[in-house]
Amino acid sequence: MLAFTLRRALQAVGVMIAVGIISFVMFRFAGDPVNQLVSIDTSAAQRAEIRKSLGLDDPVLVQFARYFADAAQFKFGVSYQFRQPVAQLLKERMPATLELASVATVLAMTFGIMIGVYTALRRNSWLAGVLQAISLIGISLPTFLIGILLIYLFAVVLGWLPSFGRGDVVRIGWWTTGLLTVSGLKALIMPSITLGLFQMTLIMRLVRAEMLEVLRTDYIRFARARGLTTRAIHFGHALKNTLVPVITVAGLQFGSVIAFAIITETVFQWPGMGLLFVQAVQSVDIPIMAAYLLVVSLIFVTINLVVDILYTIVDPRLHHTISRGA
Repeated sequence: MLAFTLRRALQAVGVMIAVGIISFVMFRFAGDPVNQLVSIDTSAAQRAEIRKSLGLDDPVLVQFARYFADAAQFKFGVSYQFRQPVAQLLKERMPATLELASVATVLAMTFGIMIGVYTALRRNSWLAGVLQAISLIGISLPTFLIGILLIYLFAVVLGWLPSFGRGDVVRIGWWTTGLLTVSGLKALIMPSITLGLFQMTLIMRLVRAEMLEVLRTDYIRFARARGLTTRAIHFGHALKNTLVPVITVAGLQFGSVIAFAIITETVFQWPGMGLLFVQAVQSVDIPIMAAYLLVVSLIFVTINLVVDILYTIVDPRLHHTISRGA
């Protein structure tokens, strides 16, 4: 188990090095940073002085080493647009994105598993058919369209929920949360549903398919022959084994939710890292773009590592296989 964890950790480091190279290339060769920092009438001497102060006159390998050393300490330079350290900007926006992604994932997991189990156990009922039809709609409609429709219905027509922003937030240290205020909770409802709907339908269909497959296995037939109750068979045996692949998908989807929250944050003007990235693209703010790529990649790699370890814990067969291989 330890050898498996170390191998996965080394692979994660390799992935981050590759992402760091891509990020450095984007930061270094995607235009001249000096042009983003000075005005048109800045003299050549002043430009040269700024270039020297930024270390752009150093050899590429020296810049690459310095960039990696700074990135390892979460130092990503200064934003061209905001004139502030990029790390500070990401630190201010990260709570909003993580809160939105976490709530969306919890909603997706809760309702996805519940609906998936119901449609598997009551697959011939009319409600199961309706839920499956709704799941097709959830997968087919693009995220931005779902967000716009929710805004039109609940903000414009009914006037129940705010159409943009995060509402009132409470600061706990450097962390900010809207879960402790009424306006914050209202502002979170539509973005979290929009972001989590696709994940919910995906988990629902996965749980349904896995549940139906598990119910046809021999050990379920043996459990019925032993006289176990239906509840014990469905939830004590079938559901437990159904959730093994769901853990992997849910973990990977959490990373996807964070990475692709850009669309939802743009539609609802949610002040998170995704909206910051969109603003950086519009103004060609390379430090923010490169830092966002590194941070999101780190989240992905960390989640993958945790999911791999949890998978071996949940599935004893895989644990034994890894132990023999190690």
